[in-house]
Amino acid sequence: MRRKTAEMGPRREVAYGQEAWEQLKELRGRAAIILRALKALDMDAAVFGSVARGDVKPSSDVDVFIPQVVSSIRVGRALEEQGIRERSLVQATPRALVKAHLVLEDGSNVIFPLIPPRQVELEFYKFGGELDLQGIIEERRVCGVDKRLMLIQPTDDGHIETPLSDLSPGWVAKKIGVGQAIVEERMRVLGRRADVGRTGVYRDRQLAPDENFEQILAELTYEDPALRRRISG
Repeated sequence: MRRKTAEMGPRREVAYGQEAWEQLKELRGRAAIILRALKALDMDAAVFGSVARGDVKPSSDVDVFIPQVVSSIRVGRALEEQGIRERSLVQATPRALVKAHLVLEDGSNVIFPLIPPRQVELEFYKFGGELDLQGIIEERRVCGVDKRLMLIQPTDDGHIETPLSDLSPGWVAKKIGVGQAIVEERMRVLGRRADVGRTGVYRDRQLAPDENFEQILAELTYEDPALRRRISG
């Protein structure tokens, strides 16, 4: 069921204070270090979420996504100077993308797929707002949808936020640059989460220091028919 405007919040224009601009600059500086480190080993990546859109809050952090399957050893080598605090293999549902999730020493997150992603899974990140290294250098901000189901449209002074319930999925898709299917799918998922809360993930496997992602993926694939079906298409 489509959520009402009142449940998401009204359309409004938000002006940022000096503190918000300074926080955005600091978070983007951290993101740029990660993106440059990955780029140095020929891995393109992007920061997504509020850091890409610009509407950061005190709780905001840096979230980076590598959009293709890459060697976890190579990623680890690229991020050696930043330090990796935690590593986990994550899968939201039995049919969802299997991802590696790294938490760096400064709390930043780096995510990359362990199996080939579908187009809609790549668009998940762009739906929330996605920006590459060049975009950070040029101080651009992009449109995206936050967890409240509000479309964030950057302005010179801050942003305009509009509840998705006031907009057509097709218009939102064109504005962000994604397919309409991801807009409708995220509205269903986020709307349900707002009603019943988070329901957890299907798989969240923490890795020991002597384990690597490819090894654990191979073991899980051997044990789990659902994962084998997902990988085989």
